[in-house]
Amino acid sequence: MPIEVRKPGLSTTVQDAGRTGYYDVGIPPSGALDQYSLRAANLLVGNPAGAAALECVYLGPQLAFTEPAVVAVAGAEMTPRINGEDRPLWESFPVRAGDVLDFGYIKAGARAYLAVSGGIDVPEVLGSRSTYGLGALGGLEGRPLQEGDRLPLGAADGTAGRSVPADLRPALGKDNEVRVVMGLYDHRLTEAGRKTFLDTTWTLTPVADRIGFRYKGPALEMVEREQPFGAGHDPSNIVDAPYPIGSIQVPGGVEPIILHRDAVSGGGYMMIATVISGDLDVVAQSAPNTRTRFVELDLDTGLAARGDYRRRVQRLHESLG
Repeated sequence: MPIEVRKPGLSTTVQDAGRTGYYDVGIPPSGALDQYSLRAANLLVGNPAGAAALECVYLGPQLAFTEPAVVAVAGAEMTPRINGEDRPLWESFPVRAGDVLDFGYIKAGARAYLAVSGGIDVPEVLGSRSTYGLGALGGLEGRPLQEGDRLPLGAADGTAGRSVPADLRPALGKDNEVRVVMGLYDHRLTEAGRKTFLDTTWTLTPVADRIGFRYKGPALEMVEREQPFGAGHDPSNIVDAPYPIGSIQVPGGVEPIILHRDAVSGGGYMMIATVISGDLDVVAQSAPNTRTRFVELDLDTGLAARGDYRRRVQRLHESLG
């Protein structure tokens, strides 16, 4: 029996670990912006780590359960409630047929992940159940949830009472450090422009969604040049190039944009840096007005940080195995 959506929340979508192998033809990976929290919520209820769950942005949905299940919420500090009574974050708990789950107001972070035993059983599209809103692809009819929707569940026996250890729960705050590897086009910045990028405390604007996160701060000085044939007139234009997930553009030299998991795969703006994979979760949990410093790493240090992230994920699996 399905879950009934009574209120959809601000923007609630079905997301799993993502859709790989199609970025070269313009279809982004989508999937949970905060992969660690998705993984934690699923492991808590006994699902595979990459199973489909709900990504709830800023304001959670109200859901009515038509059959018993086990659920868990990880990520943003958005307290789940069953029939008006608070339930813990980062722990799995049971729901009964007829129970109504909703959320309190968000206190920290930006995105909560609600996993249900058995997973959200919408059809796979290109190997994933993730919603890609721009392409109206995957999820539930390729869009965020709406009032009256019914979410099918897979069959499973969940496990209630599991808890993520405190040292494996990410800290959420309004001041972040996000580590980056500079390039591919940072040579288009003057030395002063490069210094400004790395020395500024940037403020996240309300333009922060699954496509990109835009930050405000000072303009970045660029090297003057005559634009090459095929590039536009904006000083940050280049002849088109592919965009890595996590790459940072600065159209016009102002307001850096971090491209995230629903971003287009290429275009004509230079990329001055790329967020390391292990810090994309930090970006995902940034709410408007979050203050962010970009910290430069060399490639070897970035690869070491990726190893640290993977070991942390392994510890999460071992603690909930």
